[in-house]
Amino acid sequence: MARARFIVRGLVQGVNFRATAVREASRLSLTGRVWNRPDGTVGIVAEGDVETLAAFEHWLWRGPRSAQVDAVERAEASGEPRYTSFDVSWSPAD
Repeated sequence: MARARFIVRGLVQGVNFRATAVREASRLSLTGRVWNRPDGTVGIVAEGDVETLAAFEHWLWRGPRSAQVDAVERAEASGEPRYTSFDVSWSPAD
């Protein structure tokens, strides 16, 4: 089990990014959360196997059709798995 944190930059708020990220992460059987950050970016923490996290990161570069993704920053995160589903959060993870 691996854990990664992502920050997605661009036109990613107000375009259904969080809801579609939840659907994609759930489709991939990832756990974690996604939230809007005050600076207009989207923050994500995701847990799953390495290959599945890579597939999710690939999806993040596209996002929903209405989004314009300029950058995806990824940082590996340590610790034990702590999520049982993938959900929208109203505050930063961890």
